[in-house]
Amino acid sequence: MAWTNYQKFLALLMVVTGSFNTLSVKYSDRLIVPGADGQPRHFNHPFIQSSFMFLGEMSCLLIFKIIYVYYNRLNDGSVDSNRLTKGSRNFNPLIFVIPALCDMIATSIMYVGLNLTYASSFQMLRGSVIVFTGILSMGFLDRKLGTREWSGIGMVIFGLALVGVSDLLISEQTMDKNSIITGDLLIISAQVITAVQMVVEEKFLSGLDIPPLQAVGWEGIFGFLGIVLAIIPFNYIKADPPFADNSQGTLEAPIDAFIQIGNSGRLFMSIIGIMLSIAFFNFAGISVTKEMSATTRMILDSIRTITIWIFSIIFQWQELHYVSTTIQLFGFTILLIGTSFYNNVLIPQLLRKCQSRLGRHRPPRTDEVRVINPTNGDQDIEDNR
Repeated sequence: MAWTNYQKFLALLMVVTGSFNTLSVKYSDRLIVPGADGQPRHFNHPFIQSSFMFLGEMSCLLIFKIIYVYYNRLNDGSVDSNRLTKGSRNFNPLIFVIPALCDMIATSIMYVGLNLTYASSFQMLRGSVIVFTGILSMGFLDRKLGTREWSGIGMVIFGLALVGVSDLLISEQTMDKNSIITGDLLIISAQVITAVQMVVEEKFLSGLDIPPLQAVGWEGIFGFLGIVLAIIPFNYIKADPPFADNSQGTLEAPIDAFIQIGNSGRLFMSIIGIMLSIAFFNFAGISVTKEMSATTRMILDSIRTITIWIFSIIFQWQELHYVSTTIQLFGFTILLIGTSFYNNVLIPQLLRKCQSRLGRHRPPRTDEVRVINPTNGDQDIEDNR
């Protein structure tokens, strides 16, 4: 079934804004700006970045309210037919608390990891969520995984191992081994929490036809409240580089972060980019799930890895080492194939199509002997020559 223009727009919007979001976060990490003590430092504030991300998601609820009021005043029934407003509006917003908290914890950990490793590795390693989602779904959703799903999980694990090997080779040449390995491990650990979020959403939110903008907005509200409450104690917990590098020497320093943002127009624009891109990305992601499927959303999320990798190479955010880069590309290819297998998308269909074509063009079988007059007591057998 061919995609409609609206579905094509959603797919493109998801890939573009998703890529832009990861690149905006990494760009802000790379900027060196004076802080509260006047010393130039990298913008190492992953929890502040997470709070801006949730602010961007919160804006979706405001946009929804504006659009809803507009179409409701028309009084022509369009409020229940428009793609942005149609759906159930009678639900308890507290159902988003647990997914939002999972999102908050996972995003914060991933942003810490992204600050330590490469943007392309960050995006590739996020593919490990399939492994943890599959395992958790067996325990909490009573789902049985077949040969196809386990084959996909196996290929994903193999692809992740190759990405890890490529990062090890790069770290040996850049002398930043500990930071890169720690970043990779943090990103993979965060996928366990993301998998919990997905299982919870499927168990409690599946079947609720909630408008995408409204769903993103409520998750943003609870996520923002959670991260703000977490930043308060983080402001007093002492931490050393690479986990923290600010004027206070604490796990997070909001005053130092806002001073750095105020001292750099480029940093300010990257923060705006984080807020806007995550809002559009989450809207596009939920809309893709509703209009097409969650499988399509996961595949599109994998495709943006290519954009991030190409950008990182062109702008030298990641050094080009032929051996490690080749291994990384091969690992990403295995990851993509494994994801396709697990979600029964593209690759299994191609294999079945090839098998059917081979079967169709196979010459008919001819037996070496043929039975003549089988009703006779003595069967005459002649060679089929």
